[in-house]
Amino acid sequence: MTNQNDFASLGLAEPLLRAISEAGYTTPTPIQAQAIPQVLAGGDLLAAAQTGTGKTAGFTLPVLHRLAAEHVHPRAAGRPRCLIPPPTRELAAQVEESVQTYGKHLPLTSMVMFGGVGINPQIAALKKRIDILVATPGRLLDHVGQKTLDLSGVEILVLDEADRMLDMGFIRDIRKVLALLPKKRQNLLFSATFSDEIRELANGLLHNPGCVEVARRNTASELVDQSVYAIGQKQKRELLAWLIKQNAWQQVLVFTRTKHGANKLAEYLGKHGIPAAAIHGNKSQSARTRALAEFKDGSLPVLVATDIAARGLDIDQLPQVVNFELPNVPEDYVHRIGRTGRAGASGAAVSLVDGEEMKLLAAIERLIKRKIERAVPQGFVPSAPGSDVEVNDERPPRNAPRGRTEHKRPRHGADAGRPAPRAEAHGNPRNKAPRAQAATDAARPQRQGEARNDANRRPAQRAALFSAKPGNGNR
Repeated sequence: MTNQNDFASLGLAEPLLRAISEAGYTTPTPIQAQAIPQVLAGGDLLAAAQTGTGKTAGFTLPVLHRLAAEHVHPRAAGRPRCLIPPPTRELAAQVEESVQTYGKHLPLTSMVMFGGVGINPQIAALKKRIDILVATPGRLLDHVGQKTLDLSGVEILVLDEADRMLDMGFIRDIRKVLALLPKKRQNLLFSATFSDEIRELANGLLHNPGCVEVARRNTASELVDQSVYAIGQKQKRELLAWLIKQNAWQQVLVFTRTKHGANKLAEYLGKHGIPAAAIHGNKSQSARTRALAEFKDGSLPVLVATDIAARGLDIDQLPQVVNFELPNVPEDYVHRIGRTGRAGASGAAVSLVDGEEMKLLAAIERLIKRKIERAVPQGFVPSAPGSDVEVNDERPPRNAPRGRTEHKRPRHGADAGRPAPRAEAHGNPRNKAPRAQAATDAARPQRQGEARNDANRRPAQRAALFSAKPGNGNR
């Protein structure tokens, strides 16, 4: 007798059930149990579930089933039947891996395309039959422009991480892609969160869709132990290094707001005896792939990532996530901590929060409808001012100590080794400024420059929904 809670009860083909069993899965997750039958029925679908609940398999399995069931005639080269345009390279690679894992016993072909790598091997691959194409929007349109890809035969469109697609400004690219697709097709929207804007987009794209919402919108997994450390911005790096060593963390995913911040933090941890690497849009694809592989196999204990680069990362039993800085958008907090506590496993998420981020923390707590526990790092003693913890700090202090002067760049040529006259150093053409006034003048522009730099680091406003420019990181 077949158990109602196993995959066989969902009506999937035997080759798929065999692949699922070989992958070690026996029971579908709630999103899979509800979404798979609706996709198999052929209708449009709007599905939401927490990150880490198996939504990728929730559309991969039924799509493979449908395509295999209708695989009765040869297809033209470079004319895919299913199109999946994820927003990031990492998510694209993950989706393709899922297609390969579950479709290995089926006579179907698939390929993944994204920017950051040569386009010629992709052009060569498109000269063969492709059933499922996973491609980031930018590179997808590159091939359309070069007429190496024909989208007129797409039968199924899957928009995964649709909210991130909008946040990253890909809505214009997606609309260009939609204009190239046949009007008669099946549309599936899967995402961890669904804002009102996403539902508005869905209303214009989907036709009488089924709706699956396993968890309350924008909720964090109850399996993730969340805590907050209140700490000044200049002391965050030191506290993070202390926490990693004190707790003997072996696998930690750290989130920063900016690419520059990710680089500086990884560099700092490395200098303090903690191997770390940063991944973001400016890194080459080979560097990102290598860092992610080392992090997954445990040889790299710390991976520092921006939100965009980390979207779609699927790491089994990741124990620890750290928010080095809180995200500007509260929903991104749910995505971040959703990297841990996946597939029924427990995990922990630590946030380092300074005074300026308290409003962001309050917005997050309103979203998840719970207060996050405040923690105190017992035994942590920050370095005294002027120690190495402040060297190359990403956010300069607002008020420099009075009388403190900037270090001048080395002089070159004949003047090398000689101190600069005060008229050159302090901008006084008459060279009549007294020593005390010169020191004051040297300090004043430093404070003003720091204020400007700090202002530039204030959280950016969320981009307008339909006016954001397409991102370039995934072309």
